[in-house]
Amino acid sequence: MKPVPLPTDVPPPPTHVAVIMDGNGRWARSRGLPRTAGHKRGASAVKTAVEFAVDNGIRYLTLFGFSSENWKRPESEINDLMGLLRYYLNSEVNFLSERGVRLRVIGDRSRLAEDIVTLINSVERETAGCARLCLTIALSYGSRAEIVDAARRLAAGVADGTVDPSTIDENMVAANLYTAGMPDPDLLIRTSGEQRISNFLLWQLAYTEFIFLDAYWPNFSREEFANALKEYHRRERRYGAAHA
Repeated sequence: MKPVPLPTDVPPPPTHVAVIMDGNGRWARSRGLPRTAGHKRGASAVKTAVEFAVDNGIRYLTLFGFSSENWKRPESEINDLMGLLRYYLNSEVNFLSERGVRLRVIGDRSRLAEDIVTLINSVERETAGCARLCLTIALSYGSRAEIVDAARRLAAGVADGTVDPSTIDENMVAANLYTAGMPDPDLLIRTSGEQRISNFLLWQLAYTEFIFLDAYWPNFSREEFANALKEYHRRERRYGAAHA
């Protein structure tokens, strides 16, 4: 498929787009297929989103892949998801490298299998020099836990005397989050018609524009992405300030 770039008469794209990829299971159920089929189709939608982001100059794309709450799902589904993760970590390194995409994974790796952690570390190393797009996948991720971890690190610094509590500010908190060094998202997209953020990037989304799409994630296309950006460009971002 040929790239479908945005029209040249629109403003520059958002620097950072975050996506809650929702609806794989419902997509499969609506077709009488097992949930695994939805997750496989959803993985194809990830590649579509990555290619669109690269083609249109988005610098950061952060995808909510597996939440800390998702560990409550049936063991069989979790095993299927982890099998897919292994497959794509093994097979998609060239896809990322050829497009200049750096992979970064955030979340609680202690709950992931050792071989998956090894694969993540390997792909992160192999793509570390890529600079067109930073693709961040949130795995075993929960934003409240992320904020608690940041608070613990700061508290430890206060306890050992390396951090003066009077100097703790928003920048210092942000520097201790999993997303340290990344700009906050300009745009959050959630698919499947749900209108909530589900413990995703609670700190980082303070001034983000939200767009909720009815399409299930496996149906997320370049056109869906382009339309979301057009809607984003219609918004006026004031960051709490009054109209000019």
